[in-house]
Amino acid sequence: MNKKILFLLLLSLIALPTAIFAQVTLGSMAAAAMNAVITAAGYIVVIMWVVTGILFLISMGDPSKLSAAKIGLIAAVAGTVIVIIAQFATDFVGGIFGI
Repeated sequence: MNKKILFLLLLSLIALPTAIFAQVTLGSMAAAAMNAVITAAGYIVVIMWVVTGILFLISMGDPSKLSAAKIGLIAAVAGTVIVIIAQFATDFVGGIFGI
């Protein structure tokens, strides 16, 4: 059996009961999508912090490697701030629209 057909068949078996019995609104779908995106971004930020720590450990005082680790640290801090602001923004907008 073709892999695409098998995948679509399994996906329809999973999605069909949800589509039939669930009361899905556009607001709940948007909220679920935003939660998924923010969760994925949170995981990426954690990975950035771990990689930055490893870069600092590997640098061993080498100025070029140390500058790359500093850039990674700035990126990790900026990513953390962006994820936190995004979470607050989605909560704020969701509170306004009642999602």
